[in-house]
Amino acid sequence: MLRIHFNDADLARTRLAPAPDPLFEVAASMHRLQSSRGRWAYAGWYRAARQELREQGLERALRGVLLPLYPRAAYYPDFLTPSSGVEGLEAGVEALLATPAERVAEEVGMLDRLIGAPGWAGRLGEQGVRREFVGVLRAYYGAVVVPHQDRIQARIEAERAVRGRGLLHGGVEGMLAGLGSMFRWCPPVLEVAYPRQTQDRDLYLNGRGLTLVPSYFNWGEPVAFADPGLPPVLWYSLLHEPAARPLREEDPDRSLVNLLGRARAVALRAAAGGATTGEIARAAGVSASAASRHATVLRDAGLITTARIGSAVLHTLTPAGASVLRAARSAAGEAAADCRLS
Repeated sequence: MLRIHFNDADLARTRLAPAPDPLFEVAASMHRLQSSRGRWAYAGWYRAARQELREQGLERALRGVLLPLYPRAAYYPDFLTPSSGVEGLEAGVEALLATPAERVAEEVGMLDRLIGAPGWAGRLGEQGVRREFVGVLRAYYGAVVVPHQDRIQARIEAERAVRGRGLLHGGVEGMLAGLGSMFRWCPPVLEVAYPRQTQDRDLYLNGRGLTLVPSYFNWGEPVAFADPGLPPVLWYSLLHEPAARPLREEDPDRSLVNLLGRARAVALRAAAGGATTGEIARAAGVSASAASRHATVLRDAGLITTARIGSAVLHTLTPAGASVLRAARSAAGEAAADCRLS
């Protein structure tokens, strides 16, 4: 677990990034290529990415240059995803190139000790080698990320709309409390799920605030810099609830299923955090057209509202829908009780 400690100044300086972080999306997308975890959610992208890499002659560079530096493991070098990357690709690349050679050598050395680094990685401290590496990064980004930018940006904008609602209703603390199942806000600490192979750690913001960056390609646990001295950034997955969990007899949502049917109960539950039609379809295990029909029924009943944000359609709860969900679950005080008992 990662425990992020806030003070009043940190809450005032916490922000949600306005756009995806290109260099982090590069890293996370390479993890999607290396792991079958969550593959169902990226199946179309995976096929297209492999084809583009093959057609553009980038497979060898991917295997020999990129994947060894971005292992699907508990650590890869912080300098590969600089905090200024949230300002765009050029800002991120400029920061990567400006990283002091001593820091590059230290982080590559840590990678080598923990996972193993390719022999040539020690030369990344040299500007010429690093510029060649950046050229490979740009080619990869253009092949597998740029063709999907519209969808990625639409999902980020939908996420910002949902978090903005939490901010309006409860301030920054309300936004933090609604981040999803990978987080728990127990003031003044944000508890964050972290990879099992990583030791528990504490991050004290000390007035620096926190930049929250939604990521399209990240799957599962959020990611933070290994070095606590760097500007605090937390990248987190847009897919908080990748699949519907099975219902048991004691499940508080069973009454909702009895009332609405399983697919519509799942759709209503998904809309509590804001969900696109595609996300509802994946959560309920139904087709996109069936998910759209279920959303229409819930909307006509006054339980959800639908808004178009860019090319995405975002479904969120109405006050009536939120009341139905709360009544069905009968568990409104569980989170607060958990915090008191921690």
